Amino acid sequence: MAVYLFKRLIRVVVLLLLISLVVFMLFSVLPTDPARLTCGKACTPAIIEANRHRLGLDMPYIQQYWLFVRGLFVGRTYFAESPSPIECGAPCLGYSFKRGEEVSTLIKENFPPTFWLAIGAFILWMVIGVFTGIYAALRRSKWQDKAVSGIALVGYALPTFFVGLVFLFFIVLKWGLLPYPSYVSPFVNLTQFLQTMILPWITLAIVSAAFYVRLTRTQMLETLGSDFIRTARAKGVKERVVLMRHALRAGLTPIVTAAGLDLAGLLGGAIITEAVFTLPGLGSLAISSVNDADLPVVVGITLVAAFFIVMANLIVDLLYPVIDPRVRLT
Repeated sequence: MAVYLFKRLIRVVVLLLLISLVVFMLFSVLPTDPARLTCGKACTPAIIEANRHRLGLDMPYIQQYWLFVRGLFVGRTYFAESPSPIECGAPCLGYSFKRGEEVSTLIKENFPPTFWLAIGAFILWMVIGVFTGIYAALRRSKWQDKAVSGIALVGYALPTFFVGLVFLFFIVLKWGLLPYPSYVSPFVNLTQFLQTMILPWITLAIVSAAFYVRLTRTQMLETLGSDFIRTARAKGVKERVVLMRHALRAGLTPIVTAAGLDLAGLLGGAIITEAVFTLPGLGSLAISSVNDADLPVVVGITLVAAFFIVMANLIVDLLYPVIDPRVRLT
């Protein structure tokens, strides 16, 4: 186990470095000039060239990338030759000259709404999706199964922006059941926080739960037909134990895999949902950064999202032997 974990951690580090290299080089060759963004309307070619030198953008790309990676571990100094250098502490994901802040600071400030959105929606869709999928599997070919499958298919086909806009129009604007979303921390005003987050949670849960209903139903039907399930029933094991301890556990592997990746993807920013409900999360930050051509912020958010996905893969792999004793880590 320890050897496997060590090997996987090495792979994670290498993979993250490769992703950072690809992302850094991709944004480095874009036509937008970061040096041009550091000055206002009074920019002249001489000022732009001076800023390019101060930012280190006149260095070879490999050297720029080395400084970027080094900044992740030990920090970095911008405008070192100027009277007022900018110190970016580790992990330094870059500096946004458009906003005048470190990228790490911007991500920290915008991460809480994304975190609460992802966790709340994840819990909701997993509970609904898994237990509804089990219910449909136990009533295979009956009207309950067909109804659940039909509803799940419709929910899976609906885009999140459509569901979100429908909720906003009817529940907030037309019927006035909830105030217009205005995010605050749950530690500041729990009531307003719940009023703001409930609709985004349900929006994401409707689309994602539909997928998990179909996935859980398929896995349960496949597992319930296995020999060890028939053996357990023949031994007189209670049906509840057969379902939860044997059937569901044996079919959890693909469910856990999908759940880990979906949660990691949301932690990187639910761009559409955050935009619909005006949540100041990583998704909204990414949209505004793309519109402003703020490349350091876009690179930072991309790397953070990649980090969550890679770590989710690692955690899911470590959970496999816990879920299914037949799995051996090598």
